[in-house]
Amino acid sequence: MDEGGTPLLPDSLVYQIFLSLGPADVLSAGLVCRQWQAVSRDEFLWREQFYRYYQVARDVPRHPAATSWYEEFQRLYDTVPCVEVQTLKEHTDQVLHLSFSHSGYQFASCSKDCTVKIWNNDLTISLLHSADMRPYNWSYTQFSQFNQDDSLLLASGVFLGPHNSSSGEIVVISLDNFALLSRVRNKPYDVFGCWLTETSLISGNLHRIGDITSCSVLWLNNAFQDVESENVNVVKRLFKIQNLNASTIRTVMVADCGRFDSPDLLLDAGTPGASPSRVFDLGSEGEDEAAGPAPAPEHPKERLRRFLDGLLDARAQPQLAECALETKVAELLAQGRTKPPERSAAGAGNKLLIFTTGCLTYSPHQIGIKQILPHQMTTAGPVLGEGRGSDAFFDALDHVIDVHGHIIGMGLSPDNRYLYVNSRAWPSGSVVADPMQPPPIAEEIDLLVFDLKTMREVKRALRAHRAYTPNDECFFIFLDVSRDFVASGAEDRHGYIWDRHYNICLAKLRHQDVVNSVVFSPQEQELLLTASDDATIKAWRSPRTVRIHQAPRPRPRPFFSWFASQRR
Repeated sequence: MDEGGTPLLPDSLVYQIFLSLGPADVLSAGLVCRQWQAVSRDEFLWREQFYRYYQVARDVPRHPAATSWYEEFQRLYDTVPCVEVQTLKEHTDQVLHLSFSHSGYQFASCSKDCTVKIWNNDLTISLLHSADMRPYNWSYTQFSQFNQDDSLLLASGVFLGPHNSSSGEIVVISLDNFALLSRVRNKPYDVFGCWLTETSLISGNLHRIGDITSCSVLWLNNAFQDVESENVNVVKRLFKIQNLNASTIRTVMVADCGRFDSPDLLLDAGTPGASPSRVFDLGSEGEDEAAGPAPAPEHPKERLRRFLDGLLDARAQPQLAECALETKVAELLAQGRTKPPERSAAGAGNKLLIFTTGCLTYSPHQIGIKQILPHQMTTAGPVLGEGRGSDAFFDALDHVIDVHGHIIGMGLSPDNRYLYVNSRAWPSGSVVADPMQPPPIAEEIDLLVFDLKTMREVKRALRAHRAYTPNDECFFIFLDVSRDFVASGAEDRHGYIWDRHYNICLAKLRHQDVVNSVVFSPQEQELLLTASDDATIKAWRSPRTVRIHQAPRPRPRPFFSWFASQRR
């Protein structure tokens, strides 16, 4: 400024100088005088800073809910839970899974030490209860979930049966007095189990039909197994689904369709120039339906008889391998014995059952989706599938999403509309010739996003994390989604956080071993927990909340307090 208070440099020149500075330097320069302060808050300046600093593609628009580029920059820098504030060491072995109560006041952890621990989520986290499952012949606990009103906790694990056979079991624990209310068998154990209503849960059972053919039965179980009313059953069969080529149903979860219309601005803005999204709706007979009217289908029994006659007469060329023959016969047998989906208009009472499955190999490469109608959400009524015709032996899926890779994690957005999937891709163009020999899988994990309302893949894959185990040793890596962020663990000893709108990796959270599970507080997305094979649980908070929770001290300088001392 000259002696009369007139700026020595015009705003346009100050702006050009500030463009060459980093964000922290721009904020510092804004403290010099009123002119520089005004330029340092210029929206066009912070738009440039945003795209440059976060390396976001310039055709990606600003978040629809954002009011300024300056505040959006601050949000990504200051509200990401990336500051380690506490390390919990009460587990004595690998920690496999974490889950929050809906209120956010408590969370549960499962571990190879065969305990389910329940924690108080306060400013300083403390252990509330530890349940040892070894007296019930469990070898370890692997998954937990609070029911909707946070009165019950579902916990599942690996159960050692006769002759050292491994199966699964689910228990229900009261959160009033920590009493064990019920035990439910669960096979295979990586079905995990989930709540359908506040007092009923879904479990699985597996029945072998041939060497590589089986069927999965999904059961609805009452959480209170001592029900004595003649009108309420303890269990009821939900669905019975055929499995081909050594595949099984695993990792069941429920999405509430009634929450789809909740405001979610995160994925509505498409990326200009992006390739068209893929559409999935494979629950029926497939592509032939789009071809228009077709001649009356051949009866399945006639089709099977003709196929077997061809084999006996040596007319089926080339000769089918034993596994391929079993699969073909199983498909033909099931064609006339599968109950079609019950069609219903989407309503507030409907829910979607989501699980991993496959049709080519034991490696879970597909997501199966089955609508659960209101009348199916109770154990009252017929048991064991009474009422279905003798020919309706299996239930058909409503939708199938094939990710062409090994699925190692799934999670729902808070509004239940978007499904996030961790997948390790197969090589492009790979063909599965032997169901027991799936294709090799990539080390890089793709985090895919699917819209459950339109059954379309949306956005592009989020990438940064890696896994190294081969197909036959893959394990689940539990991810989580908050309003603004998505997080996942990885085998490279880190947890990762991405922004849902901009598809950029915002933080790496270090552990000493594989990170198996991450979970946001449902009431405070600036708190994240991570669980690792290093037997610890770490709590991470945002720089903003760390400052708020610190003891009173002289307030930092304005305008760039959120940027100081936390350089990434």
